Amino acid sequence: MKVALLSKPLTNAHVERIAQQFDIPSLTLPFWGYRKKMPMHHIVRLEGEGNYTLFHFSDGSQLMVSLTLKKMETRLSPKIFVRPHKKNIINLLYLEGIYPAMVPAGRPQLSAGLVNGHRVEISRRKATSFIRQVKGFQEEVLSISRNADAENTILVA
Repeated sequence: MKVALLSKPLTNAHVERIAQQFDIPSLTLPFWGYRKKMPMHHIVRLEGEGNYTLFHFSDGSQLMVSLTLKKMETRLSPKIFVRPHKKNIINLLYLEGIYPAMVPAGRPQLSAGLVNGHRVEISRRKATSFIRQVKGFQEEVLSISRNADAENTILVA
């Protein structure tokens, strides 16, 4: 069973439009001897691996930087990024669904499904605030969609 979210995942055009509406900046990432700007809305999720963070991008590429997940969390836009578990931060623009699963102890466990096929565990302690953030984000996305449809209707008329 899947928890109801948007009727379908966002298309690339929707992601770009929402990124413009939310005014999401680029993220400057450190590399050996230089820095590189990456559009923040192209990041699907970040995965903590000790003192390193592995970035998963919408085009399927991955990139590892020598900064902790906690440090990266402070640099991300809280409008679209949420941390459902200590090891992951996900971009709500790429959320496909929230799924329950039974763990061996018999307690239900939630996981977030992303459009790239990844599943990210949602900690029990963060589940309520995570779902609240998802619902708030969806309300904003629907509001943006309604406003864009109204503008298109006015321009066509």
